Amino acid sequence: MKTRIGQVAALGLLMITTAALAQSKPVAGEVAEGSLKGKTLTFVSYGGIYQDGQIAALKEFVDKSGVTLLSDGPTEISKLQAQVESGNVTWDVVDTGDFPPYVYCGKLFQKLDFSKIDTSNIPEGQTSECSVPAMNYGVVLMYNTEKYKDNPPKSWKDFFDIEKFPGSRALEGSGDLSGGMIEQALLAAGGSVENMTVADIDKAIEKVKSLGPDTIFWKTGADSQQLAESGEADMIAMWTGRAMTAVKNGAKYTPAWQDWLVVMDQMTIPMGVKDPDAAHALINAYLGKSAQETLAKS
Repeated sequence: MKTRIGQVAALGLLMITTAALAQSKPVAGEVAEGSLKGKTLTFVSYGGIYQDGQIAALKEFVDKSGVTLLSDGPTEISKLQAQVESGNVTWDVVDTGDFPPYVYCGKLFQKLDFSKIDTSNIPEGQTSECSVPAMNYGVVLMYNTEKYKDNPPKSWKDFFDIEKFPGSRALEGSGDLSGGMIEQALLAAGGSVENMTVADIDKAIEKVKSLGPDTIFWKTGADSQQLAESGEADMIAMWTGRAMTAVKNGAKYTPAWQDWLVVMDQMTIPMGVKDPDAAHALINAYLGKSAQETLAKS
């Protein structure tokens, strides 16, 4: 009898332990009630309706966890570098472009603890040691129809050909190599995006420099939209959403779809944050179904 009772007790303990381990495994979108009460996190992104949508997507996380969520931006690598080097890091979770998490992993961005983030629904190959996807979006060449009329540019090669297509250019320039800039320049130089190497990055940077000192570098989606609506730049590399909104608002621009690109922003945690666990919790919440649905509708 004692043996039988002991076996039952051992089995019960095993079941409890197994259940506890299962519960400790993160589930995207879930956070314990009141688990971050009294804590503050600062989320950094690129501003405008995009960041508004991200904050809206995190409302459920804020309400349930009890965290106070602040918003800052736009993301600038130079500002983050200054924070990390000074030891005074005020940004807790940063939405950045596709290149920085690879270039600055372990330097400006810490390696993520994937035991605290549920990445089971993320396609293979889209995470890195220091990042998970924040959003996929399109980048397209927009050109002024009144400027180019019957001889419009059709590709990134044309965008970078200032002799054949004279006029002002505008590219994303938030202080890093993101937003598809490297891919745009590489395609213009005759390279292949699929087989890109480190040497190709240097080639692409030189191609960007060839546009000359009058190139406009915009920092936010709102900036690029304003450039189109004001007609300040003759060709603009724009996010597709902002491009279509500008046209809807009357901008005399049209897209050249031949070389449009799909680009991916990344969620990261800077080196030196005060509460890495809370930052991981935010990212895990952001990856949840409800948060993603809210973001898509924003």
